[in-house]
Amino acid sequence: MRAALTLVNFIEERDHRLMRRCNRWKAPRWVRLASLYATRAGDGWLWFLVAVAILALGGDERFRAVAAGTLAAAIGVGLFLLLKKVTGRRRPCALERHCWATLLPPDQFSFPSGHTMTAFAVTVPVGLAYPLAAPWLMVSAILIAASRILLGMHFLSDVIAGSILGALLGYVSFALFMV
Repeated sequence: MRAALTLVNFIEERDHRLMRRCNRWKAPRWVRLASLYATRAGDGWLWFLVAVAILALGGDERFRAVAAGTLAAAIGVGLFLLLKKVTGRRRPCALERHCWATLLPPDQFSFPSGHTMTAFAVTVPVGLAYPLAAPWLMVSAILIAASRILLGMHFLSDVIAGSILGALLGYVSFALFMV
């Protein structure tokens, strides 16, 4: 128990240090705009467009690939909503004012990052089904995850947990639908 507490304190200390650095960094305009666009894409618009493109151009596997991504994302939403309520971790923007980001959080809790979990939950099965799209999807998921930290919405550990959980959900969903 003591080792677990030590680990949690270690992670939290580093999370808060990175939060302070991000919150106080006067990022260049292009970083601010890229962060806002990435986060807005992660609101669901990007994944909707990916699904439409797959349904239109995806060949024989298109329905199963979209079903795998949709199932992983849907389970991910339920899981992150549950985990946020259980953990009750406050967001970085609730702890310290951000110097340039004025985006309002979608809810009051931070752990895990729902945007990140959804991004990886969709990226993994769709990327496995369409390997040529995988690098683009992975870059999009990583940019969405980074934007959540830069905008003061999440701690690094929130994003790491969201990416791992989303990737696991995506892989299981791929195995269910595509194998």
